[in-house]
Amino acid sequence: MALCYISATVFRKPNPASGIPIYLQIEEQIRHAIETGALAAGAQLPSIRSLAETLVINPHTVARVYRDLESEGAIEIRHGLGAFVAEAWRERVQSDRMRSAQKLVRTVVRQLKALGLEEDEIRRLVEAETAEHELLPGRR
Repeated sequence: MALCYISATVFRKPNPASGIPIYLQIEEQIRHAIETGALAAGAQLPSIRSLAETLVINPHTVARVYRDLESEGAIEIRHGLGAFVAEAWRERVQSDRMRSAQKLVRTVVRQLKALGLEEDEIRRLVEAETAEHELLPGRR
């Protein structure tokens, strides 16, 4: 699968044999790029024609992707200027992720306290695991 570098983001050419519609593959790539920060809030997406040519797909498919993402609030289309990552959507996604993470951490801390661990022990365990995680190749 070929990679296309656009606006410091990597888009993969869609796989027509995957069974997943091409427009959904591209929508997911753009959502993922926004969620991970590869596309920052306010960043301009490639033009419809440019992205279609790069990915070797029909421009109508890219137009549909942009319309769908605009309708869910992920991007803003500014007529005459292009498509841009919506600030509010990125913030909402990040806050949803943080709330989920916070619930998970709360559960783990309660379980560790139930095992009799003190706060400083829990903190050391988390710090050690984070440090080990960063040192392993291919993990971030």
